[in-house]
Amino acid sequence: MKLTTPKGTVIWMLGLSGAGKSTISNLLEAQFQTENIFSIQLDGDELRKGLNKNLGFSMEDRAENIRRAAETARIMAAKGVVVICSFITPLNAHRAIAREILGEMYFEVFIDCPLAVCQERDVKGLYKMAGNNTIKNFTGVSSAFEKPENADLVLLTEDQTAQQCCDHLYAAVSSRITNLQLI
Repeated sequence: MKLTTPKGTVIWMLGLSGAGKSTISNLLEAQFQTENIFSIQLDGDELRKGLNKNLGFSMEDRAENIRRAAETARIMAAKGVVVICSFITPLNAHRAIAREILGEMYFEVFIDCPLAVCQERDVKGLYKMAGNNTIKNFTGVSSAFEKPENADLVLLTEDQTAQQCCDHLYAAVSSRITNLQLI
């Protein structure tokens, strides 16, 4: 008898810096823990400190950043893990890379927040630095961000709390993960 491992899923959250990706990701992971569902987060900032530290912010490097992240997520999801990815993923071409690598495991979530609200939040001070030209190629300011064409879910973080967004997201993905509960 051959044992099979259930396929996990990859929840790919994208949006501008300050839109709420990491906050919602943290809430979602906590919700999965209460349901005894094994999940792991892949965060763009964290991957750029290690696996992707040799990449800059040119469009070619951004594409490679997404490719590496998607390949990493694919390996984990193939073993039954729910992978929560938080990456700006600025271009539809970058999203196509992730979608191609991940196939049916890919669930795209656009964390939609107007640029002005993200700039007001600016918890890391990045928009201020981009405005002073201290940071080059900053998404939404001096580098393009294309709204997704094929998102599976859109969360409006200007109008909803992070917890409300997490609740919507959990409801949207729960049918994809019911077979992944730990015993």
